[in-house]
Amino acid sequence: MELLKRSIEKQIEDYLQSEDYKTFYIWGPRRSGKTTILKQVSKKLEVPVFNFDFLSDQELFKPDRQVLEKLVAKVKVILIDEVQNYPKATVVLKLLYDEFKIKVIATGSSELRQKGEEFDSQAGRFVEHYCLPLSINEIRLNSNIEIYNQNVFEESILEKIQVFGSYPEVYVENTLSVENKIELLENIVDTYVLKDVIDIYQLKDGKLAKDILTKIALQLGSEVSIREIASSLGSNGTTVANYIEIFVKNYILIPLPSFKTNVRKAVSENRKLYFYDLGIRNALVKDFRETKLRPDKGGLFENFIISELEKRRRLANAKVNMYFYREYGGKEVDIVLEDYKKQYKTLEVKVGKGEVKNVFPLPNIPQVINSENYFPQITDAF
Repeated sequence: MELLKRSIEKQIEDYLQSEDYKTFYIWGPRRSGKTTILKQVSKKLEVPVFNFDFLSDQELFKPDRQVLEKLVAKVKVILIDEVQNYPKATVVLKLLYDEFKIKVIATGSSELRQKGEEFDSQAGRFVEHYCLPLSINEIRLNSNIEIYNQNVFEESILEKIQVFGSYPEVYVENTLSVENKIELLENIVDTYVLKDVIDIYQLKDGKLAKDILTKIALQLGSEVSIREIASSLGSNGTTVANYIEIFVKNYILIPLPSFKTNVRKAVSENRKLYFYDLGIRNALVKDFRETKLRPDKGGLFENFIISELEKRRRLANAKVNMYFYREYGGKEVDIVLEDYKKQYKTLEVKVGKGEVKNVFPLPNIPQVINSENYFPQITDAF
C-alpha cells in the first residue's frame, strides 16, 4: 500500500523539534494507520518500535529504575505501539517523564483512561492526538486534483466513502475488486472491531457485541434506546450500555447527545449513534449498493457528515461540542456546534437542496449542508 500523508505528521514533527517531553499519545482504531506512522518515524530517527502486543516488549518496560535506565541509554525517542495492552504502561510512562525526560510517542486503539484510574496519575504529563480513518481533507492532501476538477473529485469521494468507508487500506487499494473490498471490511469487523475489543475488555459474548452494533447500524439518524435494543436481543440494559460505551471509547461509534437548554425544555433524553467508518457499518448490514439504490441513503449521508465533522474536530483539537436538538413539538436540528464561547452554528443535513429552518432557541448561525456544498462546509465548520 502506498504511503499516505496524514494530518498528524505535522504535529509529530513539531513535537520532536520542541523541548516538550510529555508523552505524545496517538489514539485511533486498529488499521487506521497508526503503526505505519510509527514505522515512518522509526525509519527517520533510526530507533525501534516497541509493540505491547508482545510480552517480550512489555518486559523491557518494567517500572524499575535500572530497567528503564538501560532502555533510555539505548534510544533517543521511545516509540510504542498498542500501548493499551500493558497494564503498567501508565506507571512506566509517568516515570519516564518524571525521572528521565525522554520523548515518548505511544499509539493505542483503546484509551488508557478507560482501563483504570491510574491514567489520572499522568495528569499534565501527556498530550493527545488522533489517527482515524482518512478524512476528506487527508484524501484531498493525497490527491493530485486540479481546481477545475474539484467538483468531480468531491462527488467521487462522497460516493466512495459512503459505500466502502475510508480505512486507508480499503480506500487506497484501487486494484481490489468490489468482492475483495467487502471481504477486507468483513475481516476488519470480525478480527479487529470485534475480536480486539472483546479480548481487551474480556467481554463474555461476542455474538451480543456484533448484534448490538448491527442494531445501531440499522438505526442511523434515529435516537437509540438502550432499553429497546436490550429487549430485542434478550439482554439487559446495563450490559448493552456497557458494550456501547466500549465501542465509543474504541473509535467505532460516535455519540451525538441531545442539546439541553433552560430556555426551552428539549424532549430527548437519548443519544444518536453514528459510525466513524461507513464501510464498517455497511459490512454489518451487508449492503454495499451504490447510494442511489439505497433506502437508507439519508442516514448514510447524515452519518458521513457527522463522522467527517468528528474527525475534523479531533484532528484539529478544536474546542467544539456537537449535539442534535429536538423539541416536544417534533421540530429538530440535525447538528448543533457549540464552541467554548457558547456560540452556536446549526446544520441541517440534506442529501439534496433544502432551506434553512431555524428552530434552535438560542442565537445561532443556521446553515444547510448537502451533497453539493459538504466539502467547504466541513472544512470551514470550525
